[in-house]
Amino acid sequence: MNRAAMLDPRAPDARLDQIVKLAILAVGGQGGGVLTNWIVDLAERNGYAVQATSVAGVAQRTGATIYYVEMLPESGRQPVFALAPAEADVDILIAAEMMEAGRAIMRGFVTPDRTTLIASSHRALAVSEKVVPGTGLADSGAVARAAEESAARFIAFDMEAMAREAGSVISASLFGALAGSGTLPFAADTYRETIRASGRGVAASLAAFEAAREAAAAGRTPTATELSDAPPEPGGTLPPAATPVTEDAAPERMAGPDAMLSEWRDLRARAAALPAPVVPLAEAGLAKLVDYQDLAYGTEYLDRIDAILARDRAAGGERHDFAFTAAAAKYVATAMAYDDIPRVADLKTRKGRLERITDEMRAPEGTLVHVTEYMHPRAAEAISVMPARLGRWVEARPRLVSALDRVVNRGRRLRTDRLAGFTALYAVAGLRRWRRRLLRHGREMAHLDAWLDAALGRLDSDYAHATETLRIRRLVKGYSDTHARGLAKFDSVMAGAALVEGRDDAADWTARLITAALKDPKGEALDGALRTIRSFTTAGSA
Repeated sequence: MNRAAMLDPRAPDARLDQIVKLAILAVGGQGGGVLTNWIVDLAERNGYAVQATSVAGVAQRTGATIYYVEMLPESGRQPVFALAPAEADVDILIAAEMMEAGRAIMRGFVTPDRTTLIASSHRALAVSEKVVPGTGLADSGAVARAAEESAARFIAFDMEAMAREAGSVISASLFGALAGSGTLPFAADTYRETIRASGRGVAASLAAFEAAREAAAAGRTPTATELSDAPPEPGGTLPPAATPVTEDAAPERMAGPDAMLSEWRDLRARAAALPAPVVPLAEAGLAKLVDYQDLAYGTEYLDRIDAILARDRAAGGERHDFAFTAAAAKYVATAMAYDDIPRVADLKTRKGRLERITDEMRAPEGTLVHVTEYMHPRAAEAISVMPARLGRWVEARPRLVSALDRVVNRGRRLRTDRLAGFTALYAVAGLRRWRRRLLRHGREMAHLDAWLDAALGRLDSDYAHATETLRIRRLVKGYSDTHARGLAKFDSVMAGAALVEGRDDAADWTARLITAALKDPKGEALDGALRTIRSFTTAGSA
């Protein structure tokens, strides 16, 4: 810097071009704060002045945070750093998962002239993806394509899986990817020194760091096709990357008394004897219902499928690869395994759940893990698990219902890692023994029968429309408010399907209604589709 510039306080500081600007986008629980602290320590260890800030937000999902770091070689003069990243002014962008990378691109933080984008290719679902009634999964492949176009350099691989394999957390593998990218002028040993200085889980963190550093140095970047997890078109199949893959496709081994195991094998043989297109769905449905209730419930399910198959054969189902029976095998099982309070309690008190949670939390051996369940039942849920006659008697008395609601309708937190809380939930789970006598079961079975009757009534005249009628059942899921909303959409689509019955394109319109119902939680798309149907069906009848 010349003498005139040093004397003139208004002269620009030439060191501004030397400032390294780094942003980290991470979801709560991914160690964004730990990673930021490591980067600060790394910079100071290498003789840099550094400042870190964070901006928390919940627009994408609870706990999404932007961490921002600026650093500059020490010169004896106190630098003035910015508090937040600006558009087109970020050198390094680290995203703890793919949708955070997409959010960074949308915010303009990633530019092709300067930004190195480092992202973990795994997914942590956003709230906007979870609230969609159907498949709300966003397309990681689209983000990958945008990243390849928007960033000067794009490095991505599954850093979450890499960290888990090393017994560490993703912050360690993100730190390793940063080192492997070579974007900071620091030796790899200083990164390692920073991890060692943290003093916690050093061996595991170093293992995750090294694996990610080597992968980033090799320039590992998945293609957009490999990352693609866009939802399929109606009637289509999931792309390969989104299809669940299991290491062992063999059926789960059952344990129990010899008599019960013999009955289970007989049921599996019945399912295996069904037509080939039906077998995998029937076997999955059978296993689901035996797990949900008991062997007798599985027998009831197969009895239903056999009766449906007989009707399907009579309607020429073989020409359609028994699509009707295959759809029934899937959706009848779903309808019979409805979510209720005993089911929730059963899942929360199953053997091995505490061990699984401990493993997911990566708690060191000997560490006490507290598990708190949040429960908020309403009067309707309490009445649903009453014996059918008692439940109807209570429902017919509004004052009694209001009094019951005042007692039960409040949030409760149960510690299932303690005997009292676990025993309370275990007792509720035990209601499954009497499930067939409860009010909710009678109503669910009546609903199932009415839906099946409607589909079977269309089977002889319009095979495709009958099959789509079965698929309407996918709208019903969950319990409490979620179940009520699903039922409302189910009723609306069933009404729309009735309006187009007899038309050549009835199946197509029913499929469109299902797609519209799954499109958004508010149901605006479904309302629009129903208005369209009414516009031409009403005109036709007039």
